[in-house]
Amino acid sequence: MLIERFKGGDPRALARIITLLESGEDFPEELRQLPRTARVIGITGSPGSGKSTLTDQIIQELRNLDLRVAVIAVDPSSPFTGGAILGDRIRMSRHALDSGVFIRSLASRGALGGVSSKTLQVLSALEAFGFDVILIETVGVGQSEVDIASIADHTVLVLTPNQGDAVQAFKAGVMEIADIFVVNKCDLPGADRVVRELHATVTLGITPDWMPPAVKTNAQKGEGIAELLQALQDHRDHLGEEGLRERRLHRLRFELRSLLEDWAQGRLKDAENQLPEVLSGKRSLHELFLSLF
Repeated sequence: MLIERFKGGDPRALARIITLLESGEDFPEELRQLPRTARVIGITGSPGSGKSTLTDQIIQELRNLDLRVAVIAVDPSSPFTGGAILGDRIRMSRHALDSGVFIRSLASRGALGGVSSKTLQVLSALEAFGFDVILIETVGVGQSEVDIASIADHTVLVLTPNQGDAVQAFKAGVMEIADIFVVNKCDLPGADRVVRELHATVTLGITPDWMPPAVKTNAQKGEGIAELLQALQDHRDHLGEEGLRERRLHRLRFELRSLLEDWAQGRLKDAENQLPEVLSGKRSLHELFLSLF
């Protein structure tokens, strides 16, 4: 019954399936063969750069084009309580009654990489539901939190003029994942300087086949959003069908590694419970290791 409601386009069935996936259920076999044509756009950047407000404006622009949009908003979990505010969607509340928009918040639950460990399964459900565009907004990223580039078809990195120079951002390692740079809050002093530094930095010693453009936006006022969507379309055209296929294969490799890591973590917990036997001499650590496979 739930599957039929899902296939019939019932958003409550979609929400229920996502809840089951978050609880550890497997992705329903009946949904695996449904066509998936959604464009997946990752939006990442440091805390306070305006990712949620920018996402809200992108949703509005896409709805003006009559496209159905889904959003996965990954919120950070507290290292003390394990809870999450799930507040990113507060900035997107004006779309709450729009049947063409579906917004789901996910707690990161301590997962590194800027996304939740359940993000890929939730993404599969949204793709199977038939959305035209799926936006994934990550938690605020740092040096190593770059998993979004392994998931999205297009990765947007949001910077602001008050975050230091572009060279420092490049040193942080996150610059290399961007297909498009967004200099948000462009009304602040220094926005043009950041754009110039971005252009200079991305050409420093490298010759990529795609030169990430820098788009200035003011998300609060909705400025620059049309230019950002055009840059995304340009990148789509650049990838072509073969390039897009390679990105989807890369996502599958990433998902396979994630499944393997989850399995290994579970087996490791089982093995740790048997360490007292190793300590008492009943079995060797090597024997315990071999029993994991």
